[in-house]
Parts: sequence; structure tokens; C-alpha cells
Amino acid sequence: MNQNREYPAVLITGAGTGLGRALALGLAKDGFAVAVHYRHSRAGAESAAAEICEAGGFARAYGADLAAQAGAEDLARRIQEDFGKLDALVNNAGSYQETPGLNLTEQQWFEGLNSTATQTFFTSRAMLPMLRSSQLRRMINIGDSSCDRPGARDLAWSYHIGKTGVWMLTRSLAAEEAKHGLAVNLVSPGFLENSVGPLPRDLPTGHPCTFDDVLTAVRFLLRDAPPSLSGSNLMVGGGWNLR
Repeated sequence: MNQNREYPAVLITGAGTGLGRALALGLAKDGFAVAVHYRHSRAGAESAAAEICEAGGFARAYGADLAAQAGAEDLARRIQEDFGKLDALVNNAGSYQETPGLNLTEQQWFEGLNSTATQTFFTSRAMLPMLRSSQLRRMINIGDSSCDRPGARDLAWSYHIGKTGVWMLTRSLAAEEAKHGLAVNLVSPGFLENSVGPLPRDLPTGHPCTFDDVLTAVRFLLRDAPPSLSGSNLMVGGGWNLR
């Protein structure tokens, strides 16, 4: 296809629903050609891609299991064929299981780890050749407002462990890829507009963060941040988890 080479291309994982879908639509409005990844939410991803195209942009929806090396490498090949390049990667996917830690099933345990740290690792590694050769050279991982403060958790242990792994991967990749001019940063949302459970009483702003709040942070790191800004963790949590 390759008809969109004049536009910067971005891959957003887990973009069929929620935050990922909002990032896909928002970055398309900014002029990005968007690879909309999904694992389960095919209808949402395809409708997001269709909405982008109807508005005059360029997007394709791709189903892939990125927790497997073969799935990530196959997706990289498809993006190369359809887009001809990849300028930026947003590792957004993550499966949150609202289950007490010791009650997690085997499937839930691995889903929490694989949808976060494992998927971020294989996807990042598969996309690196295209990212290194691009003009923009940006990778943004989506963390969690407590991922850089390991401690006791009541629910979704494997998800939180996985997000802490994403934080460590961000710093490791930032150090490894500096020689290639690739900036790798983390955006860590707090309680979002689609988060489960009651609004935390200790949230200083008194209201959840919006998808637009996170989009603004991602947009800054993609467009306005200097190349030397790498390995950072940009908190978008409304003050949650500061204490």
C-alpha cells in the first residue's frame, strides 16, 4: 500500500477499546498514520481504523498475539508492507484482572504478565529496526501511577508486577537505544475515566484523569520533547499515589 509515506506512522497496541482507541483517534487527528492493534477487540479496532479513514486519515487494524515473539515479528512485517515504515510505537496494551492476588487463576496470572511486560518486550524488539531508521524515533510505554513504587497490592498482582516490568524495560531500552537516537519514555496514568471501582478518596484533584490528559502527554513526548529526554516517567495521575 505505502500510500501514506508522507505521514509519520505510529503503532498503538491494545487500541480497540478504552485509552488505546482514544490515542489512535487523537494521533490520527494530529496527522499520524495509525496501525491499530488488537488481540480480542476486533470490532473496536476495525471501527477505529474506519473512522480515521473516513476523516481523511490512514489506518489499518491488525490482530496479533504480541506476547509471542512470532506474533510481534509477523506484525512488524505487515506494518512494513502496508506503511513502509514505523516512526513511533506506543505500547499501551494491558489486561487488568480485578481479582484478589491469591485468587488469581493461572490464566489470569499469565494474562497480567503477558499483556504488559512480555508484550512490551517482544513488540519493542520486533519494531526496533524500523524505529531506528525513522526520522521521529520515539517509543512510549504506558505504565501505571504506582509502577515505579513497588509495594503491596490488594488486586491484580500480575498486572501490577507486569507494569513495574514495563517501567524497568523503559529504562533499559532507553539506555540501550540512546546510541541509535531512539527516545524511550513512560507515561503513567492514575485513576482513569474507565477505571474500575470507586473513585479513590485520596485523589487530590477529586476526579479521574481523562483519555485526553494522557493523549496530551503522549503528544508532547512524540512531537515536542527533545531527543535527549529519554528514560523518563511522566505521571498523569492527578496526584494519586504521591503519598
